[in-house]
Amino acid sequence: MKILIIEPYFEGSHKRWALELQNFSSHNIETLTLPGRYWKWRMHGGAITLAQKYNNLNLNPDIIIASDMLNLPLFKSIANTKNTPIAMYFHENQITYPWSPKDRDIIKGRDHHYGFINYSSSMVSDLNLFNSSFHRISYIKSLKKFLTNFPDYNDQHNIEIIDSKSRTLYLGIDLKKFNRYYQKPNNKKTTILWNHRWEHDKNPDDFIHLISELDKQDLNFECILLGKNKQKKSGYFNKCINRFPNRILHSGYCETFEEYATFLWKSDVCPITSIQDFFGISIAEAVYCNTYPLLPDRLAYPEIYKKDENTHLFYKNKNNLIDKMKHLIQNKEKRLTIEAKDLTEKFDWSNIINTYDELFENILLMKR
Repeated sequence: MKILIIEPYFEGSHKRWALELQNFSSHNIETLTLPGRYWKWRMHGGAITLAQKYNNLNLNPDIIIASDMLNLPLFKSIANTKNTPIAMYFHENQITYPWSPKDRDIIKGRDHHYGFINYSSSMVSDLNLFNSSFHRISYIKSLKKFLTNFPDYNDQHNIEIIDSKSRTLYLGIDLKKFNRYYQKPNNKKTTILWNHRWEHDKNPDDFIHLISELDKQDLNFECILLGKNKQKKSGYFNKCINRFPNRILHSGYCETFEEYATFLWKSDVCPITSIQDFFGISIAEAVYCNTYPLLPDRLAYPEIYKKDENTHLFYKNKNNLIDKMKHLIQNKEKRLTIEAKDLTEKFDWSNIINTYDELFENILLMKR
């Protein structure tokens, strides 16, 4: 089967997912992409450029998988897709995604347009795929309130149409590549990991608050601070390394996968403070490397990490997080040992690719 992945924002997790799917699938997968920059412009104008590229390439795929960054109605109005079934894959969406209050579009009251692109795209697609059930359900529920932002003809009945053709398809991740860099941690101090972007949605403020409270109590710990620092104006990264210089074992984005994997295997605990995660790739990677997660009881985490079976991994509020983190530091040798990687192995491509390939075959049957 010939499959085309269309990605207007070919960068980061979007790029990685597409390339790994291309590598692990039994089907013939090609990509049609634009560079991952200027995300708002990609959602506005990327569909035109990609549609023109599509018409010039004469690809004739059996199915098309488009990411949530594509304005699908605009793309279909230009691209000669004929009767090719098209599925949207939602890595995220702009309706429930927490925008930074400093964003210019928030300030000027023009932040609904990107959500409307997601809404209209999920309306005209043949199938909508979401990387977690939390993501799918929260998106569907948010549409009713979202549509009330407009003066009339809200067409609330469209929500049922979208819901009826929406499914959960968990992310596949190449986790086994971490195995070659395995090392058993032998840290004298409890090593706390941050391996996320230093941006608003990852909530670095609560992480910095946690480190500050632990530091005041003179507990025996150190930090490994990874993750990209694209939003340098936010000051999150510098704020953290400047306040706790004596607590930092390493700081800075890893330029090689080997370095990144080595630091994950070396880490003991990863406290998560995010206010947005529809799945959480960086967390899954850390957990696979047997880093003990402390997770907020929100977002996709109860679903992904099976809260009913693992209540010890979850905290209720900031004070509860501090207490649990303090306990883990003070009881390092007696700490409950878990094979954390068991919680995420199911997302390795070797275990999930058959689900993808079978779904793609079913999508093809939808149009026959």
